[in-house]
Amino acid sequence: MKKKKLTTASGRPYCEFENSMTVGNRGPILLQDYFLQEDMAHFNRERIPERVVHAKGAGAFGSFTVTHDITQYTKAKIFSEIGKQTKMFARFSQVGGEKGSADTERDPRGFALKFYTEDGNWDLVGNNTPVFFIKDPKKFSHFIHTQKRDPKTNCKSPTMMWDFWSLNPESLHQVMILMSDRGTPFSYRNMHGFGSHTFSLINKNNELTWVKFHFKTMQGIKNLTGKEANEMRGVDPDYLQRDLVEAIEGKKFPKWALQIQLMASEQIKNLKYNPFDVTKIWSHKDFPLIDVGIVELNEIPENYFRDVEQAAFAPAHVVNGIGYSPDKMLQGRLLSYPDAQRYRLGVNYEQIPVNKCPYIVANYQRDGFMQTEDNGGAGANYKPNSFDNIIVDENYRESAMKLESNIADWFDPNEKDNDHYTQPGMLYRNVLNEQDRENLVSNIINSMTGISGEKKDEIVNRQLCHFFRMDIQLGAMIAKGLGVTLDAKIIARTQ
Repeated sequence: MKKKKLTTASGRPYCEFENSMTVGNRGPILLQDYFLQEDMAHFNRERIPERVVHAKGAGAFGSFTVTHDITQYTKAKIFSEIGKQTKMFARFSQVGGEKGSADTERDPRGFALKFYTEDGNWDLVGNNTPVFFIKDPKKFSHFIHTQKRDPKTNCKSPTMMWDFWSLNPESLHQVMILMSDRGTPFSYRNMHGFGSHTFSLINKNNELTWVKFHFKTMQGIKNLTGKEANEMRGVDPDYLQRDLVEAIEGKKFPKWALQIQLMASEQIKNLKYNPFDVTKIWSHKDFPLIDVGIVELNEIPENYFRDVEQAAFAPAHVVNGIGYSPDKMLQGRLLSYPDAQRYRLGVNYEQIPVNKCPYIVANYQRDGFMQTEDNGGAGANYKPNSFDNIIVDENYRESAMKLESNIADWFDPNEKDNDHYTQPGMLYRNVLNEQDRENLVSNIINSMTGISGEKKDEIVNRQLCHFFRMDIQLGAMIAKGLGVTLDAKIIARTQ
């Protein structure tokens, strides 16, 4: 096969395919990394008009109530006092499947929340897992392609999935969760939610603390086995959607407890891992969970399309007192998610009722598709001007962010952070019970049995090496289930 140079769409040969240009090894991504912008913008426009990811979902309105004081860490008004209630909207979804896919497919579940605060809408857009498959957004569209359909057969392909995962050992932590029974939750009500990324909290003194958001189900964790999930696909492909609607209409309002983990900047230097790496978790022992409040969902939208289908979330939508971090995947999503919404719903998507801030919005954005407001009326559409009364409130000025480096380059995120096995191993040995481990092994074997083609043995052996590095017992059980006998030298190299 004749080799071809990797190029941009304009034909420019390009080298740095997997790593985004950042300020220092752990710093934020630069806008000048054009190939990242091109690749992600193109990816957002691959489907019309369905969401590229999270296409099928269910949603409900509800409220968030503060139960504990965290004002020493953040000046966000949503947390300003105990007992304060904020209206919100939640959307749960399948990540990889199309709009007509079955609810019980093995897949991470989206867990997206929109809080209508007096300082604007805060979107927390995560999953039912605390980690993700990749740590750099340049890999995102390529990973999602492996979860979609083979370009030749138009069928789902275990070969594509496991080929990608075996070539990206950073995915192992999320793969372990996906292949466990957590990959097939019994209902949206019986799963946790996570902001997944590291964010920041800023208090009234402009002091910054790093934070992770956790939403713990108060209904208890409950999952389907792989067999039960497969059976439900044929019985009721809309099972999770139906369950949420029937529970809320039956006054069984689901609740989640919001808890946070906090990390001071000076604690980072003593960690053995990058705390901004979304493939890693923070130890609950070292960074214990802190109670904050309760989410309750109590209203099903009267019209699914109006509210659930047109709901538009973006992690870029934070409010005063909540900020970003150098998490590379988060940085990529700050561009990608709003761009996807502008493409899918139009540049004025935030005027749609479910997305609209219920408080005063004032800016100089005008015209565009789906302009449903007064379009600024006769007011000036430029600034500075001599006519309007829109002012800048200096109380909302953002604090400067201290960066680790002033060197911009394409850094390999695994160069000094290539331990992809310790945390998945701890999950397997310390978190999953015996039955969970048995189901995990069975699910992995059933999935990997679908790998086919001339590269089958190469892909299987490469992934088995990752399992052996993570836990020798697990690797041996999967190898046995697949009928694979690994060379002793290969096993020795994994230890």
